[in-house]
Amino acid sequence: MAIPDQVVMRKIKKRQKNRKKLRAVKELDSESRHVPGTSFGVLSDTQFSSLRGKVSDATLKAIEGMGFKRMTEIQAKTIPHLLEGKDVVAAAKTGSGKTLAFLIPAVELLYKLKFMPRNGTGALVIAPTRELAMQTFGVLQELLSGQNQTLGLIMGGTNRQSEASKLAKGVNFLVATPGRLLDHLQNSSEFVYKNLQCLIIDEADRILDIGFEEEVKQILRILPKRRQTMLFSATLTKKTEDLVKVALKSEPLYIGLDENKEQATVEGLEQGYVVCPSDKRFLLLFTFLKKNRKKKVMVFFSSCLSVKYHHELLNYIDLPVMSIHGKQKQAKRTTTFFQFCNAESGILLCTDVAARGLDIPEVDWIVQYDPPDDPKEYIHRVGRTARGEGGRGHALLILRPEEVGFLRYLKVAKVPLQEFEFSWAKIANIQPQLEKLISKNYYLHMSAKEAYKAYVRAYDSHHLKSIFDVNTLDLIQVAKSFGFLVPPNVDLIPDVGSNKARPRKKGRAANYGYEGAPPKKREKSVIYKPIPVGTDNRKRQFSR
Repeated sequence: MAIPDQVVMRKIKKRQKNRKKLRAVKELDSESRHVPGTSFGVLSDTQFSSLRGKVSDATLKAIEGMGFKRMTEIQAKTIPHLLEGKDVVAAAKTGSGKTLAFLIPAVELLYKLKFMPRNGTGALVIAPTRELAMQTFGVLQELLSGQNQTLGLIMGGTNRQSEASKLAKGVNFLVATPGRLLDHLQNSSEFVYKNLQCLIIDEADRILDIGFEEEVKQILRILPKRRQTMLFSATLTKKTEDLVKVALKSEPLYIGLDENKEQATVEGLEQGYVVCPSDKRFLLLFTFLKKNRKKKVMVFFSSCLSVKYHHELLNYIDLPVMSIHGKQKQAKRTTTFFQFCNAESGILLCTDVAARGLDIPEVDWIVQYDPPDDPKEYIHRVGRTARGEGGRGHALLILRPEEVGFLRYLKVAKVPLQEFEFSWAKIANIQPQLEKLISKNYYLHMSAKEAYKAYVRAYDSHHLKSIFDVNTLDLIQVAKSFGFLVPPNVDLIPDVGSNKARPRKKGRAANYGYEGAPPKKREKSVIYKPIPVGTDNRKRQFSR
């Protein structure tokens, strides 16, 4: 289902109002604590007013209206070079202010060229996800509030015909996701992009990680070669370097802020971990969320099906939560994203689709219920809290005893973690009620079954197999965390290029455990329909 343009715009405008209120509070807070010669969080001592004479008064007025006075480190180091027209490859921590760092020079470039709608698209921003594209578009709207250039947003899940019509009329600033952009470049004949002056690739490593490498290469082949290019990324990997060679001039300017830092995550973030056996994981999560239900919490899972199941379960037992995952329709993801952004408190369950680049205000806790694929993903996940000037937040990583070795990788990546203490006597023992509910409620039973299978499959596909080895899983304990007494059977895809059969779990009871599946008979994950409200008379709240 396509999202009506007016719905997206209404949500973006509502979020902009909330952001302005938040910025005003933070500005007062940071000014009251500011000591000359120091900076809080990611702020530098460089004022935006120092750009007077280099950028237009309209842009400076817009920045002031957005509540910003001092630049962040990445802004102070990149904006002067970008205003000179240089190609830049910039690496910076999540939450360090990359968006304004590339938007301000792009706005000034088209302002000086007096770009008009008839000139077509002069500046193009490519973002990896729809949510990040909407967020960037919202910031661009604020920045262009006093100027006449046109702007547009194109992304999957919205009305393509409406987008093509707007492109035909001339969109000076365009924010896009890779797939939909390539579609319009190839099929929208009235899309004028021959005058492109500036290309911005945001979260480049994420674009490549989620499989858009070929689309981006095709886009680069189509776009004009004479342009300024900016590539921003949280990390610079081998794949990113390959993209740099294709997208930028022979000698771009590299700007990185993370290499000599003592830690790879932002200041103001209290990070810790807890070691928890598999069968107690859900009990710990339930108790933690109950205690922090008045705060703003994000919980990360390894699969869409696990997010869906826990969303259904927690809401069913009267612990209200929201969810975002890749199998939702875009309209639902958009609504939930803005609902959580605008809320003062709430719990959001999500997959890594929400972990990159998104600016969600005032998140108190990041809980990693399922560990990330590598330290890089950990950094991006916790980057949702303690953002911007003087930001504060907390992060909790839940590990099985067999996964403690992951801490070594985090230490190498300059991520400091301390062990959090939990009183296990205070953990709510709702296991009997959970098992009874899952056994009697058909829809929850089926959802839990698919979530359990997805968890085991995701674990089997983990990159760090020396730490996250599927053969170390106690499937009976894992199944208990999903409400099962007997683990459902899971078919795992055999290792490619390996002649060894996947080992069967010793002591398997009938019809559970895991085994290799014939390629054509692998069970397909199913998203089941939502649980009907009021379908039975059973009490919906666990007894305590």
